[in-house]
Amino acid sequence: MKVLHWLDKNIESFILIVLSILTVVVVFVQVFMRYILDSSLVWSEELARYAFIWLIYIGVSFGVKKQAHIKVDAFALLFKRKGQLVLGICANLTFLIFAVLLAYYSFEVVANVTRSSPAMNIPMQWVYAAPMVGLLLTAIRIIQQMKIQIQTYKSEE
Repeated sequence: MKVLHWLDKNIESFILIVLSILTVVVVFVQVFMRYILDSSLVWSEELARYAFIWLIYIGVSFGVKKQAHIKVDAFALLFKRKGQLVLGICANLTFLIFAVLLAYYSFEVVANVTRSSPAMNIPMQWVYAAPMVGLLLTAIRIIQQMKIQIQTYKSEE
């Protein structure tokens, strides 16, 4: 149970930190190799690009978890607490449907990709899985946020 709790609290943060460090180190090594040693690595730009793609999609989930996405609150302020709750749940449901649909279509893309990356020769399914994984995590986080919204509203009654 402690492992699940740790994963719930930290999984996105951990992945984002590892991917950020990996991207910075790989780009630094490539720049060093190119400008100091007058040589270059064939695979470094590809690895940095793929790590950045994963970073973006995991970052969406992290943003939902931290409620850090940009939103317009002016319209919601026109309503009382119950109206704000309904509006918030409708917005989250719309985002949830969007995330689930994109994850579904991402799964279809992953299932149909058969080629490998040019420089690193890794299956492109690993790269194309980023939207699927990130948006499934996002869907989980949206459901958690809706649960928190409802619990907060009930506790304030």
